[in-house]
Amino acid sequence: MKKLSYQPIEWLGDRVKILDQTKLPRELVYLEASRYQDVIVAIKELKVRGAPAIGVAGAYGVAVGTLAIKAKSRESFLNKLQIVIQTIAASRPTARNLFYAMERMSKRAETETGDVVELKQALVDEAIKIHRDEEEGTRKLSEVGAVLIKDGFTILTHCNTGPLATTGYGTALGVIIKAREQGKKVKVFVDETRPLLQGARLTTWELTQAKIPFTLITDSMAGYFMSRGGIDCVIVGADRIAANGDTANKIGTYTLAVLAKENGIPFYIAAPTTTIDVSIASGKEIPIEQRSRTEVAYFQGICITPDDCEISNPAFDVTPAKYIAAIITERGIVRPSFRVGIRKMLR
Repeated sequence: MKKLSYQPIEWLGDRVKILDQTKLPRELVYLEASRYQDVIVAIKELKVRGAPAIGVAGAYGVAVGTLAIKAKSRESFLNKLQIVIQTIAASRPTARNLFYAMERMSKRAETETGDVVELKQALVDEAIKIHRDEEEGTRKLSEVGAVLIKDGFTILTHCNTGPLATTGYGTALGVIIKAREQGKKVKVFVDETRPLLQGARLTTWELTQAKIPFTLITDSMAGYFMSRGGIDCVIVGADRIAANGDTANKIGTYTLAVLAKENGIPFYIAAPTTTIDVSIASGKEIPIEQRSRTEVAYFQGICITPDDCEISNPAFDVTPAKYIAAIITERGIVRPSFRVGIRKMLR
């Protein structure tokens, strides 16, 4: 992939620079966070989003929080560090990558020998490494997954899964971009992804940057196009994958999986292994984030519902493994039985 004209997340030595995704596609606006609380706000307000990108941002949040800790003893430092890590981890409950990053930062602190100054540098170094690992993981994932895309394919995708969501190559969108770079002619159908329109705002923007032809549709149009034989496969990302292959992803993914099964279309999950949570046996155990009613009630600042309208706004749903044809990771493609395949791959 050619060097991006935009950088979703960048470490500036003592602060983290984040591309504000809420301003896209109209404006390219960056914010700089020098406090871990600012990173938490950016994560909660979806200024940075996408499971891998949230993990990277969270790691850098720990890094800036680390630099601000005032402590003379190792014990005092570690106690204050745990408060930072636990607070960042609580910012979004579903994305596995955030917890993975927090676990790595905590482990690095526990195993690092040295004084407080050396501990701080070690944690900054670990955050940078987490970022690089995610970049490399999605690059490999995209190469692995591209073999599933044949020349002339029309692909349906949901939400946003490119560099914006991963800080690297991308997951589902990375597979598509890699296939195009290999010379395959592909076309993409992009779900708008209600209620926050990540597909309409972000995926269309990234596909435009990559010069890949696409058609934007509303979420409810997907079944229409599948039933008419116009879709060759569906590829989406993931926020958390259970040990049995059940997958949590942006709300609306489950619907697509059922529709794909009904119409004989392969449904693929693309996610780095950092998204897999083997401590969870099935999707029933995955916590689902409930977000503000205003995201549904308001459109571009205008209320479109009665004031007393009852609204439910789950950010994710869970797709049972039986609807998934394959899970694409940087370590290879896993097919059913996922419980066995995931265990072997991670071993």
